Amino acid sequence: MLARIVQELRGGERGISGLESAIILIAFVVVASIFAYTVLSAGIFSAQKTQEAFMMGLQVARSAVGISGPVIAKDTDSDGQVEQIIFILINTGSGEGIDFRVTTDLDADGLLSDEANQVHRTIISYTDKTQRIDDITWTKTALGKGDGDDLLEDRERFQITVDLTALTTSLDAYDTFTLEVRPASGTALVIERSIPAQVDPVMDLR
Repeated sequence: MLARIVQELRGGERGISGLESAIILIAFVVVASIFAYTVLSAGIFSAQKTQEAFMMGLQVARSAVGISGPVIAKDTDSDGQVEQIIFILINTGSGEGIDFRVTTDLDADGLLSDEANQVHRTIISYTDKTQRIDDITWTKTALGKGDGDDLLEDRERFQITVDLTALTTSLDAYDTFTLEVRPASGTALVIERSIPAQVDPVMDLR
């Protein structure tokens, strides 16, 4: 009788041990599934980010602005100070056109940032040793054959005239300045030049 009771108890222990093993196995499978899902999600997210970075890099490479020819400085009133910087831009990429819509400087203060009706997407900034002016006034003139719109496209040329009215310190002989042309898309163009010892009405800063 006693032997039978002990045998039944041992059988019950085997049942409990088997249940515990099943619970542990189920927990292991659940944890492994969660880990696999996490790794898979991270891989998909990383792949998406890589694709986004690739597409962004491709867009930048396809929409790049470059300079063609010399940079011209003009003393328009023969006062020994530079009032305008002129240069020609081309699209060095092979994709979309670059937006060069122009905002009119109605108050003639040399700034586009304070205009109520701003339509321009390309920002030009001026920097020298004493000042920096963001969103300085500029105008464009299409040169040669083009389609008449505001997009700088392949084989088109835009002449850009930067107005230096907003300068608090004039651009004089021996001064060095930097212009940064930042389109809405694509890479920025940095132009750095120095004014010669003698300020003439028209100067080639090549």
